[in-house]
Amino acid sequence: MCAVSRRSRLDLAGAEDVSDRNEALVRMLYREFGGALFGHVLHLTGNDRQWAEDVVQETLVRAWRNADRLDREPGMLRAWLYTVARRIVIDGRRSHSARPREVDAAPLEAMPIPDGSEKSLSAMVVAEALQGLSPEHREALAETYLRDRTVNEAAAVLGVPPGTVKSRVYYALRALRQQLRDGE
Repeated sequence: MCAVSRRSRLDLAGAEDVSDRNEALVRMLYREFGGALFGHVLHLTGNDRQWAEDVVQETLVRAWRNADRLDREPGMLRAWLYTVARRIVIDGRRSHSARPREVDAAPLEAMPIPDGSEKSLSAMVVAEALQGLSPEHREALAETYLRDRTVNEAAAVLGVPPGTVKSRVYYALRALRQQLRDGE
């Protein structure tokens, strides 16, 4: 509770001009209501001290901007400060939910960017290994794996029995594995 009587109006005697009176008002508001206002705002912000300090500061800045329109009655000042602070917190929550969360750019700089070089290199190694196979084995792999045909469809295209296609695929894969192991 503030030390100022609720019935008396706050007097800023001794201030020379309007800007001095406004600054004196803000100092008095902070002195009289700052602690209680901070505690209230701290609760509203979920115990986020930095945000609560920012809200109290913004509330006092708004009081300074509107000093000539404020009612000097302590109860009215307190109500005005609490209302403004609550609205600032509400606006802050709305803006946080409307915008994506900000992240530090440093981890993004260290994040690798997929460039496809691994895939290209693998394709080159496999293509070179395929060149080491006999033409019959290469054709059998091309029809079954690359063109995604069944053994019977590949046999019809190649003009050989299905058993021959199976045999060629088996031995082609075995030879391909061996070439890839030898290339390591």
